[in-house]
Amino acid sequence: MQSETLLCSVIVPVYNGAGAIERCLNALAAQTVAPGRYEVIVVDDGSTDDTAAVIARWRRAHPHIQLTLLSQANAGPAAARNRGAAAARAPLLLFTDADCAPTPTWIEAMTAPFADPDVAGAKGAYVTEQTGLVPRFVQAEYEDRYDRMAGQAQIDFIDTYSAAYRRAIFLENEGFDPIFTTASVEDQEFSFRLAQKGYRLVFAPAARVSHLHDSSVREYFRRKYYIGFWKALMIRWHPERMVQDSHTPQVLKVQIVLLAALIALAPLALLGLIWPPLNWLWAAVAATALLFLLTTLPFVRKLAQRSPALALIGPPMLVVRALALGSGYLIGTIHFAGTPPGARQPVISGWQRLVKRTIDIVGALIGLTISIPLVAIAAIAIKLESPGPVFFWQVRIGENGRPFRIVKLRTMVADAEARLPELVDLEHLEEPAFKLKNDPRVTRVGRILRRTSLDEAPQFYNVLRGEMSLVGPRPEEERIVRLYQDHHRKRLAVKPGMTGPMQVNGRGDLSFAERLQMELDYIEHYSLRKDFEILLRTFPVIIRGNGAH
Repeated sequence: MQSETLLCSVIVPVYNGAGAIERCLNALAAQTVAPGRYEVIVVDDGSTDDTAAVIARWRRAHPHIQLTLLSQANAGPAAARNRGAAAARAPLLLFTDADCAPTPTWIEAMTAPFADPDVAGAKGAYVTEQTGLVPRFVQAEYEDRYDRMAGQAQIDFIDTYSAAYRRAIFLENEGFDPIFTTASVEDQEFSFRLAQKGYRLVFAPAARVSHLHDSSVREYFRRKYYIGFWKALMIRWHPERMVQDSHTPQVLKVQIVLLAALIALAPLALLGLIWPPLNWLWAAVAATALLFLLTTLPFVRKLAQRSPALALIGPPMLVVRALALGSGYLIGTIHFAGTPPGARQPVISGWQRLVKRTIDIVGALIGLTISIPLVAIAAIAIKLESPGPVFFWQVRIGENGRPFRIVKLRTMVADAEARLPELVDLEHLEEPAFKLKNDPRVTRVGRILRRTSLDEAPQFYNVLRGEMSLVGPRPEEERIVRLYQDHHRKRLAVKPGMTGPMQVNGRGDLSFAERLQMELDYIEHYSLRKDFEILLRTFPVIIRGNGAH
């Protein structure tokens, strides 16, 4: 049962953490937020040391802290966090790790973003007090990524060392996937799932935890290896994240490819000692190594600002990083070959995404070439009939909830938005989406453009930019997305389309519920064949003009 007095529940998974958990708990007890406003839930994930006894002793010494100790057989940190979330009583769930010591303002900074009702999750940051070169390198690596995230209004990547989610959303989306039995990418995968539904996730850099980073190159390599290993599975579920996410620098992927090329070329070049015609490969080896070194320069420059010693170990540590992640990903890809384990499947597989995007680019170029003369004629007609701009721009919500500006030919009078309250009571609509038949704001030219769908021809530009697809769900308005229930948000997992199941099955004559059901069915049973069928059915629908209002 949810408590009305608690602000948040802090969940800490621990496994054989007798030497570290007390530091974490002491930091949680020293928060600026009053103890009565938060609870601490520690989940012992089958520890074989004195972890449980240390926690019990600490709880007796701090009776003013609301601490619950849960125990389970060893199942991994993902399962442990889920166990804690299920027992939590507060509306906000905060996560940190047993080897982290949150700074005194951590809870305050971690919960602050949720004053915005649109925020579903937040990510904090690491700091460290360690002085060794390896942990300082690790900290610099994290801060490089924080710099990347700082300017983004919305992120898609949250690590659980300093994380927060709305409990209702966390539970409705089934929490972390327990298939990840070691600390690896379970936190990334969950945040990708939420981002795919368009939930707003933000970076809260002031929510800092002091962490004990890897103290040796061996520890660093091992951690990165397992991240790469499990990432191979996660990418099977979220192939779009192979291209980009808000946390991972693109140069890292380049470095992994360059190192792989270097490893492949070096043995062949060595054969040149036996067979001279292969000696030219030494030039390829040197060029690849030089390219790798050049990619390290921006980060090494940042390291040099901290200390010359860090700058010196920078390039070799980046080699270790690329080797660990790359080898882990390769072994993971082999290990998870075939049908991925678990119940999750990608909305659109990697090869389907590639084919779909290729079709979009070709189709958009052809569409623009054909439609430009028609749009030019329509533009003249629009200007002759009524004052105002030729094009109408509006913010819509695209793939993963990203807003973009959709472009259409203007079909209404210039002050159409201002006149809407005269025609519709937006506060008392039966459904959030609506279409007005015989809308008096539509101009005579606009009716022709809508009847022929020529008003949407400029959207080939949105397709070419990658904001839309030729086929997909209807591009939704922001105000409607805010009214979505969780299962409705599945339609944000793909790019909106110029045409789609709605357009070939009734268009404006469909109710909001009918349209949503068709679009969700399209996503859940996606195939390229279905895209081609919708494209072919679109032309007869345009000719008949059914549902065009």
